[in-house]
Amino acid sequence: MSLRSPLGRVLGMGSAHEGVQHWWLQRLTSVALVPLSIWFVVSLLMLPSLDHATVSVWMAHGPTALLLVLFVLTAAWHSRLGVAVVVEDYVHGGLKTVTLVFCTFAHLLLAAAAVLAILTVALRGAT
Repeated sequence: MSLRSPLGRVLGMGSAHEGVQHWWLQRLTSVALVPLSIWFVVSLLMLPSLDHATVSVWMAHGPTALLLVLFVLTAAWHSRLGVAVVVEDYVHGGLKTVTLVFCTFAHLLLAAAAVLAILTVALRGAT
């Protein structure tokens, strides 16, 4: 016997009323990371060398910079979702909210720094 309403069971909504959105977002970002990760590794392995000049020239190409930004943003979002699950499961009380806010801001800061670095290299290489 379930204490949930039939509509609640059908919609999959728990007490937080988020349903399975978090789960789907984590699966969606993981699926997006598969081709992006393969592209990233294969692209780096195809470079003649991994010195600063070669990688900078590689990053200066428009499609490469765009894919790198997508890779960084997707990885940061996926990481933030995963860390949030761990914090929600294992941190209790008021510390949970503080930790979630800190982790969200840390992921945002790291993603913004990575995107800024990619764009800086890409735009300097284009001039």
